[in-house]
Amino acid sequence: MRTVANESIGNKFSSLPGEEKISVISHGVALRLSEWKKRLFLAESKVRFFQEKYNRSLAELDTKGLPDDADHEMHEDYIMWHHWTDAVKNAKKQVRDLEVIAAYGVQW
Repeated sequence: MRTVANESIGNKFSSLPGEEKISVISHGVALRLSEWKKRLFLAESKVRFFQEKYNRSLAELDTKGLPDDADHEMHEDYIMWHHWTDAVKNAKKQVRDLEVIAAYGVQW
């Protein structure tokens, strides 16, 4: 069902005049870039929170391992820290990719 809808949208988009396609892409890139920058800000904030809370980097914690006296909260934080670190990497990639498209002269 989704494939049919995607083909239909693709066909409709292809039928638009060139200027309208550029406008749709321009606005889409602007919106998505804004959304991904917000996600990146949130993810970086979460990573900073854990770095400040434990006064070390995740890489250092991965190398040395969790302390023997680590409580349940630290184990949970460790898992979430990894999640947010991955989210930073993903968001940075998305922002870079969208900025490449925007560099082609997308109309803001």
